[in-house]
Amino acid sequence: MNVSFNWLNDHLDLSDHSLEQLDDLLTFAGVEVEGISRTGVPSDKIVVAQIMEAVQHPDADKLKVTQVDAGEGALRQIVCGAKNYKVGDKVPCCLPGASLGSFTIGETKMRGVESKGMLAAASEIGLVDEEDGLMILPADAEVGKPLVEIFESDTIIEVEITPNRPDLLSHTGMARELSALTGKERKPFEQPSLETTAASTVTISAEERCPLYTATKISGVKVTESPAWLKTKLEAIGLSPINNVVDITNFVLHELGHPLHAFDAAKVEGALDIRLANDGEKFDALDGSEHALTTEDLLISDASGNALALAGIMGGEASGVTEVTTDVILEAAYFTPSFIRRSSRRTALSSDSSYRFERGTDPQAVYNAAALAAKLIVEIAGGIIEGATEVAGEAPVLTQPVTLDIAKLEQLMGGSITLDAAKAILTKLGLTEGADNSWEVPSYRLDLQRHIDLVEEIARVHGLENVESRFVGAYVDESDVDKAYDYQLKLKQQLAALGFYETQTIKLIAEHSNDNMVAQMCDALPQRPLMDGDLVKVSLPLSEDHAVMRPSLVPGLVAVAARNIRQGRKSLRFFEMGKQFRNAGGGKAKDLEAESLALLISGTDAPVNWANKVPSIADLYDLKAVITAALPKAVVQLKERKRDGFILAADVLADGKPIGAFAQLTPARCRAIDANHPVYVAELDLAKLQQLATGIEKVDPLPQFPGSSRDAAMEAPITLENAAIENAIKKHNEMLLVDYHCFDVFTDPTGEKIAADKKSVAYSFTYRSPEKTLKAKEVDKAHQALLDFLAKSVKVSFR
Repeated sequence: MNVSFNWLNDHLDLSDHSLEQLDDLLTFAGVEVEGISRTGVPSDKIVVAQIMEAVQHPDADKLKVTQVDAGEGALRQIVCGAKNYKVGDKVPCCLPGASLGSFTIGETKMRGVESKGMLAAASEIGLVDEEDGLMILPADAEVGKPLVEIFESDTIIEVEITPNRPDLLSHTGMARELSALTGKERKPFEQPSLETTAASTVTISAEERCPLYTATKISGVKVTESPAWLKTKLEAIGLSPINNVVDITNFVLHELGHPLHAFDAAKVEGALDIRLANDGEKFDALDGSEHALTTEDLLISDASGNALALAGIMGGEASGVTEVTTDVILEAAYFTPSFIRRSSRRTALSSDSSYRFERGTDPQAVYNAAALAAKLIVEIAGGIIEGATEVAGEAPVLTQPVTLDIAKLEQLMGGSITLDAAKAILTKLGLTEGADNSWEVPSYRLDLQRHIDLVEEIARVHGLENVESRFVGAYVDESDVDKAYDYQLKLKQQLAALGFYETQTIKLIAEHSNDNMVAQMCDALPQRPLMDGDLVKVSLPLSEDHAVMRPSLVPGLVAVAARNIRQGRKSLRFFEMGKQFRNAGGGKAKDLEAESLALLISGTDAPVNWANKVPSIADLYDLKAVITAALPKAVVQLKERKRDGFILAADVLADGKPIGAFAQLTPARCRAIDANHPVYVAELDLAKLQQLATGIEKVDPLPQFPGSSRDAAMEAPITLENAAIENAIKKHNEMLLVDYHCFDVFTDPTGEKIAADKKSVAYSFTYRSPEKTLKAKEVDKAHQALLDFLAKSVKVSFR
């Protein structure tokens, strides 16, 4: 919500508080300030100037060379391209040094002619354009006078209001809050009133959803442009003026916080009826959209059944106020928040009104809002209030007295505030003290329901920094949650040190993202394919892109990679830790929420520089190396496993046990995200990673005796997995064997050098004894025993 500082000053004098002080006050009181900006003329070097001469530019048909009087005692030459002025007009002149935000005015040459400043349009100096070209100032404007002294500037504070504080969604509410925080008294405000009567032309057919509805008829109005003060206030907070009647309803909304709506009385046939929509009933909204309603939607309709408005959300196109309107019906009502929220989500219609009704408006403010709007319409648009305001239903009472526990207040506040000061804070916030420490809660503070709520308000306004801590830190045993947090933080730091960037993607994804790629990656948890019914779907998604809870972190990483590729990134190293969601067993068993780690790697393995002019391209072994680095005490293997949607896929094994899934995206998928290099992804079970990484890490002592190596080239079936060879080596359990690795693989599809269905795999083996230097015969014996075992167990022959 945008709050105008000038508008606030109508309620409260804040001239002795800087913006930084107000920012701190609101922030520490729980009101998030998202930004502060200034509107209006940005520099005191923008002055009134009179055009004394204008001649054609000698080298540009669309430019003129002007001589202007800026109150300096001599004329100033400025080249100008506008056409809407004449000699003698007074216009804004930006002198050299005037800052217009993105640039500063200086002296320059335009097509060879010197120009000492700039003549400006209204929009160029922070004002609203009313004509195309230069801003023409009044004839009596004083030449040389800075425009900051003529046009009012403003400061806009953008705040984010939490859902439990709808009372702050207005300038009156913000002034009330700042009055309590600063201790300043609010300026007096005369609240108009309306004569009311029981409704004769209003019927509420859905009382549960609309407990109170009022209608005020004003006849003889003249719908035209709003006065300058009203347009200025609305424009300051980002609203576009429409006409005087609509602008008044918007003004009252942002003044008091209660939404209103005005109908053209000529377009209303008979009595009003607040009813539920018929299933499939059509509604044409003011924004031009058409909606098919359900029996869950609340409508304002007339006797003929015409839908005039979707209650609390948006008016209908057919009943809106236009320039030909002469009589209006002013609506002020209270709608039940949950039903407004449901209709707004389902129809995807949102407005300033629905934003407030969804969070809960003040039921007692209905009459005040109607009275102020009716008064302003009569004053600005003319006309008369025709009869008394019709009232159907009654305002619900949503607050009740709350007792302040004095002893508990003293305990929680640590004696940092006196009882009188605490009572003064509650009084400033609008509460009224009763008997026996009971406090009447105003109707606009729906969040104050318990004793502790009152203490929280006192602490918030008093300042938590003023409450001294009475306790020192106490030792607490490390919990499982602490251990998981510490492990994940350590793992994040390790991945960052390896050149990876952490991503945080939204937990909601599009249902079409759940293609084969995602479904197959879900094998990582809990080691089986995604089944029908496993997806956790959102019942009322905000959009198609947020329709299901993610069953895998891979779609988010691939989307991040796509954005980085399109920004020109050559090396991609991303990881994300977070929850994945799914129903177990096709939705028949308990829902699963599992923590996982997703990795993505693609592109060059290092930046291009003078020493690395042609960097290598990352491959699957780079990703395997990262996984291995995260599990230094485990043997990591990639065991091939076919998965639809991937050119290459495997289970990730640690010490022979599955911990996740690995895959390479297909070329088609890479083209879809504009990737020029292979893209590799992996998703791992964080709980299993932590379990494998837990324990005391022991450092192996340096060997005292030299080792001896032997190489062996074995001929094996082309389908034989390297993991099978490694498993056989481990199974043999040769005590002298301390290291082994594959250093070459050779195949020949032509069959000339080796059979097409065979491959040659070369290994290097290192033997060492911790007790002595091995003799050649001992190494040969151990090596031959290993080769014999491999030949027997995995059916290989040695070359």
